[in-house]
Amino acid sequence: MAAPEVLAAPEPAPPVARPTATLALTSAATAVALMTYTAPMVTLPDVAAALHTPLSAQAWLLNGTPLGLAALLLVAGTLADDYGRRRVFVAGTLALGITTALGALAASTWLFTLARVSQGAASAALLASSLGLIVHAFPSPSGRLRATGVWGAFVSGGIALGPLVTGAIPNWRLSYGVLGAAALIVAALSVRALTESRAPRGGRPDIWGALTFGLALVALVAALTLGRDGWLRAPVGLLLLASAALLALFAAIEHRTATPMIDLSLLRRPRFFASSTGGLFTGLAVIGLFSFLPALLQQTLGLSALDTAWLFLLWSGLSFVVALQARRLSGRIPPRSQLALGFALHAAGVLAMLGALDAGSWRRLLPGLVLAGVGSGLLNAALPLLAVESVPAGRAAMGSGAQQTFRYIGSCAGVALTIALATSTGDGLAHGADVAMVVSAGLAVVAAVGVGVLRERA
Repeated sequence: MAAPEVLAAPEPAPPVARPTATLALTSAATAVALMTYTAPMVTLPDVAAALHTPLSAQAWLLNGTPLGLAALLLVAGTLADDYGRRRVFVAGTLALGITTALGALAASTWLFTLARVSQGAASAALLASSLGLIVHAFPSPSGRLRATGVWGAFVSGGIALGPLVTGAIPNWRLSYGVLGAAALIVAALSVRALTESRAPRGGRPDIWGALTFGLALVALVAALTLGRDGWLRAPVGLLLLASAALLALFAAIEHRTATPMIDLSLLRRPRFFASSTGGLFTGLAVIGLFSFLPALLQQTLGLSALDTAWLFLLWSGLSFVVALQARRLSGRIPPRSQLALGFALHAAGVLAMLGALDAGSWRRLLPGLVLAGVGSGLLNAALPLLAVESVPAGRAAMGSGAQQTFRYIGSCAGVALTIALATSTGDGLAHGADVAMVVSAGLAVVAAVGVGVLRERA
C-alpha cells in the first residue's frame, strides 16, 4: 500500500504593512529627530555659558548632530535596505532617546559635542529607514506622493517645534530630557506597529567608505571653524587639503567595492543629481543661516529664548504649512521647479532682512521670514519625493540617505561658514549677520539657477 502523500505546509504570507501606523510613527520620529537637531538654536547662549564654551568653539555645539547625520546616513540607508528597515528604524529611535538624555548630563563642551554627534548617528538610522518604510507601505504613486508630502511636512514641523519647546522649558538640560523621553516612546510603539521590509544586495557594509567619508567631513568642518581666525593660515589649508584627499579616497573606494554606500554613477541621472544638489544647497544656504540666526537675534536684539522661538516660528511654521500643502502642486509643477522656486524665495526673504539687526528692529525681519518660510516649505516638500523617485524602489532608503547626506554636509559647512562670517568682521555681530545673509542669498540663487538649468537639460 502506497504511503499517503505528505502535503507541504504553505509558506506564511509576508506581513502586510500598516500604512497609517507607518506614516504616523515615521513622521513622529522624524519630528523628534528634527526637534533634537534644532534644540540648540535658541539655547546656544545658555549652553555655551554652562559649558564655558568659547565663541570659536560654538560651531561644534551646533554641528555635532549634522556631522553624525552626514557621516552615517548613507551607511544607515544601506543597512536598512539590506538588513531590515524596521530594525534599523527602531534601533535608531531608541538610540536617539538615550543619547539625547545623555546630552542633558554633559558637563563639558566635548562631552556635549560627542552626545550631539551620537544623536546625529541615531537620527541617521531613523531618517534613512523612514522613507524606505513609507515606500513599502505606500506602493502606489498617488499614495507615495501623499505620504512623502506628510513626512516632508513633519521635517518642517520638527524644525518649528524644536526651538519653541526648548525655549518654553526654563532649563536646557530638562528640555533634552523631554525630547529623549519622546524618542523612547516612539521607539516602544514602533516595535509592535511597524512591518519589516528589506531589499538585500548581499555583501558587507562599506566600513572603509564610511570611515573615510566621516573623516573628510570632520576635516572640512574643522577648517571652516578655524577659518574665522584667518582663512590663509596653514592649519586651515592643511585641513582643507586633507578633506579633499579623503573625499578622493572615498570616491575610489566606492568605485571598487561590491556594495558601495552610494552608487556614484547615479549622479549622472538628472533627478538624482537634482536631489543631491538640492539637499546640499538647502544645508549650505538655508539650514546654515537659520541655525545661527536665533543666537544672533538674542545677542543683537536682546530677545529672550522664548521670544526668539516665537519669532523663529513664523519662518518654520510657514515652512510646515507649505510643505504639507505642496503635494497639491504635483502634476502641475515638477519637483525640480519647486526646488528652484523655493531657493529663489529663500534668497528674496534673506535679502529683505538685511539691516534689521543693525537697526535693532525685529519687526523688519517679518516680511523676510515669511518669504523664506514659504521657500523652505517648498524645499522640504520637493526633496523627499525627488529622493525616492530618483532611484529604483528597492533602493529607496539609499536614495533618501544620499539626499539627506548632501543636505547635512551642506548644513555642517553652512553653520561653520555662517558663524565664521558673522563673528569675524570687525564691525560687530549685526554687520556680520548681514554679510552671512548676503552669502546665503547668493548660494540660494546659484542653486535656483543650477536646478533650473538641469531641468532644461533633463
